[in-house]
Amino acid sequence: MKKNTFALLFGNRGFMPGELILTAREEMVRAVKDAGYDCILMDEGATCFGAVETREEGSLYAEWLEGHRGEFDGVIFSMPIFVDENGAVNALRDAGVPILLQAYPDEIGKMGFKYRRDAYCGKFSVTDVFCQCRIPFTVFKPHVVHPLTPQFRQNLDDFAAVCRVVKGMRRFNLGCIGARTTAFKTVRFDEIALQKYGINVESFDLSELIMKVRGMADDAEGVAEKLKRLEAFTDFSGVPRENALTIAKVGVVLDGYIRDYHLDALALRCWNEMETYLRVCPCALLGELNQRGIAASCEIDVCSAITMRAMYLASGDPAAVLDWNNNYGDDGDKVVLFHCGPVAASLMKGRGQVTEHKMFAKNDPGSGWGTNEGRMDSFPMTYSNCKTEDGKLTVYVSEGEMTDDPIEDGYFGCAGVARIEGLQDKLIRLARGGFKHHTAVGKGHMKAVLEEAFTTYLGYDLVRIES
Repeated sequence: MKKNTFALLFGNRGFMPGELILTAREEMVRAVKDAGYDCILMDEGATCFGAVETREEGSLYAEWLEGHRGEFDGVIFSMPIFVDENGAVNALRDAGVPILLQAYPDEIGKMGFKYRRDAYCGKFSVTDVFCQCRIPFTVFKPHVVHPLTPQFRQNLDDFAAVCRVVKGMRRFNLGCIGARTTAFKTVRFDEIALQKYGINVESFDLSELIMKVRGMADDAEGVAEKLKRLEAFTDFSGVPRENALTIAKVGVVLDGYIRDYHLDALALRCWNEMETYLRVCPCALLGELNQRGIAASCEIDVCSAITMRAMYLASGDPAAVLDWNNNYGDDGDKVVLFHCGPVAASLMKGRGQVTEHKMFAKNDPGSGWGTNEGRMDSFPMTYSNCKTEDGKLTVYVSEGEMTDDPIEDGYFGCAGVARIEGLQDKLIRLARGGFKHHTAVGKGHMKAVLEEAFTTYLGYDLVRIES
């Protein structure tokens, strides 16, 4: 991923010790760059200390910001002292990107007028007036924090993740390949509602994909390269050559859709037409797409693809769509999460192996080559999904752990055991909330980041499933 760039803004108020702003400029630039990000800031000579106090200075900053539109992902508004909120409103009312509010702490021994900042109080003046003016902003703990501290470094990393999610989710293209399987009403969605949130759905008939694959020669452009890429992704050694080539051809068609329609994510009708007419299933293909950063869900589950993309943007690691599939013995806080194999390699424990889909092999042997069998790795995880209803996009986000608990060898597909505190209560809330039997799983704890992006900037409705 491209590293984030932040526009920096510093506030001022005439009767406060403004000299502290010059130090803040140096410290904030150092903090941002030490964290691995870039920044831009208005010239020091443009205003007093290069900061904003008056309405006129706020308008000047807004013009500067507009002149650099497209060069920054978010704004960091630093308050070295109790700043003037009126200039800040003019500066940021049309920022159009996430805004992080940072206020400096006072220091014991430096509470005389020469050094006292009062930013603790001033931050509330800014948040109050921003709320009045409907300017969205981000605040993290602690309330006041010095830029050159580990706490602010964490704030920066979290804010960068918020910026990536907002930028990547505000406008993106999602491919819907195939109609919803008749029996799977659980994955229904409202395409017009998604468009309202900037999610553009491009639909493709599955018959077109099948025709393209059937008309493609084994030595057609891209097929050998695609197969080589898939063989590097997972173990194809047991797959018959003809089926392996067909899987590669499906991959070439999918890559063509992604390229031609600028798709950032997709949902694919994965059964049973591919198995019946092409004698393959696309699980390993979807896993390889996820590994490349293209959120790819099976069973035409568009909503899972949405939250998978958000988690990828937040963490930089692929996400996976999994079923809430099995209890784990008598432990009410554990659940087996499973799918047939559309899982990125970086989420798996060891190398996967492409096999024949056991559900299809039962009645039609040879019809389901393409499942990617293996086990989920252990890691702190976030799980999330969404639904469309009454023109709204509603999402839940929570956290747990993928564990090292064993699953017997006879259990097919790609699965792992998750431990989620209070799971039984959360499952009731998911059931009563009308959420599906799938959940999207991502690596790392990112609940706070996703909720901030979803609610403050993207306008999603949030359902909290914690007690």
